Amino acid sequence: MQQRKILQAPAIKCDERHDLHIALGCCAGVMPRAEAARGILGGETRDIAILSRVGRSVCFTVMGFAPDGTALLSRRSAQEAALEQIFREKRPGDILPAVVTGLAPFGAFCDIGCGAVGLLGLRNLCVSRLTHPRELLRVGQQLPVLIQSLDPARRRVGLTLRELLGTWQENAARFRAGQTVTGIACGKTDYGVFIALTPNLCGLAERDDTLEPGQPVCVYIKAIHPETLKLKLTVLHRLDTVPPQPLRFTKTEGRLDVWRYGSRENAKIVTVF
Repeated sequence: MQQRKILQAPAIKCDERHDLHIALGCCAGVMPRAEAARGILGGETRDIAILSRVGRSVCFTVMGFAPDGTALLSRRSAQEAALEQIFREKRPGDILPAVVTGLAPFGAFCDIGCGAVGLLGLRNLCVSRLTHPRELLRVGQQLPVLIQSLDPARRRVGLTLRELLGTWQENAARFRAGQTVTGIACGKTDYGVFIALTPNLCGLAERDDTLEPGQPVCVYIKAIHPETLKLKLTVLHRLDTVPPQPLRFTKTEGRLDVWRYGSRENAKIVTVF
């Protein structure tokens, strides 16, 4: 094993000191708690980030060897190396492969390489309004994400997803007036209820004060108006659940420089990276 080279192997145990034990095959491997995750010593990262690695593969570098031949490993240094590579080689608008590692009311934490974490904020998940990321994502889900911002000084990477889920036109093309489909109530106004047909497509139904955000419903599509980017819907009845639909990505690699949700004349949302 080479020092400094990033390797990967499964964690088989976390002991009472919260040191991780790694199955290397050739010798015993131990990852001290302080080296098991970025931010552990400073309190920015909780110990659950270590405990939850048991039974899963972890990336690491070899720091050295103990007198008994045990390899001393560092996941923290692998995370730092992955972050440094992103800060050095990437820029906003670049697409990265990611894995969802945690969900919070304000967004989703994503592994963007070797355990390095980027934050996908709630407002950047999709165009439709969400009350919690769990309405769209699940822990362990693999997905492409866009770099929204880079902050090398604070070692932070901001991510966004909505620009990869299609424009209004791309989403509306999946539906026709006269169809009956399922949706999720995602917001209320004085003049109606917004219903999400896809993460990036909402329509407006008649006002119903009893419909709360997150309520699955069956809706009839009365009209689709591409010129104003609007859908008129009628709620037929409520549903207990709606089967989760796989996310449809319009792009999974490369980069975006500019994204317009609508047309040039009526863009509604424009993201410039």
